[in-house]
Amino acid sequence: MHTKMNSSAVRPIILLVDDTPSSLGHLYQSLENAGYSVVVALDGKSALERLELVLVDAVLLDAVMPGLSGFETCQRIKANPNLAHLPVIFMTGLAETENIVNAFDSGGVDYVVKPVRVEEVLARLQTHIRNARVARLAREAVDVAGFGVVLIDSQGRVAWQSPQARALLGEDEKDIDFLTLLSSTEVALSLPGHGDISIRNLGQVGLGETMLLLAQNNLRNGDTARLQAAALTQRESEVLSWVAKGKTNRDIAEILGMSPRTVNKHLEHIFDKLGVETRSAAAAIGARFSPD
Repeated sequence: MHTKMNSSAVRPIILLVDDTPSSLGHLYQSLENAGYSVVVALDGKSALERLELVLVDAVLLDAVMPGLSGFETCQRIKANPNLAHLPVIFMTGLAETENIVNAFDSGGVDYVVKPVRVEEVLARLQTHIRNARVARLAREAVDVAGFGVVLIDSQGRVAWQSPQARALLGEDEKDIDFLTLLSSTEVALSLPGHGDISIRNLGQVGLGETMLLLAQNNLRNGDTARLQAAALTQRESEVLSWVAKGKTNRDIAEILGMSPRTVNKHLEHIFDKLGVETRSAAAAIGARFSPD
């Protein structure tokens, strides 16, 4: 029995990429019946073109295709800062260890073996889409607090950066020696060439990536209270993010799967930590730093 998504929720969009149309029909229909909207591409080049036109929530990607392989397609997706957050799940008839390793090395988060089992695909999609959204909300909430987040890979390259970090670094990020920064034993230091920006190493976050927290040193009067938002719990950060987007308590309760009363308790803690007294004041702080 397929898991049916809440019909009142926005339908997540899945990009389904496979060069064999005959293998798409059943999976396509099953995804649609489960509450997803599905966009189809028959090769890697077409998949990348679709991603320029449609905002998708996840990619189901065939590993072996003519032209661009699934591995190459995934590498190009992950190299694009606007797409790097997308969870990519490989569909493959190749169960050898080497191919599984290639799938993860190219940026995939998971894989399913052909012929795919629909229930397995639905369960994995639901998990990875939820995890990706939680991660995005957490990163946005950091931006709301006035900080920026940068993920650095094992080669010292920027794997991902939040909108606030991009605003702080501008075009200079490619000139920064992040490997040297990562080797420093200092808890916090100034970013070379950016005396007004401090940097803090938050440690590894998986897949060989290290998270750096950026903040401006020359804060204006009143910004100290905003920095207190760094003490928000993950749930409080999620609530603040949705408040900044204009959602009501009932909306937030439905989105996050909690009661409106619980949302209100989170807001009380948020007000205290931000040093504000009203919902509108908290929303104003969030809206100021929101990437939207």
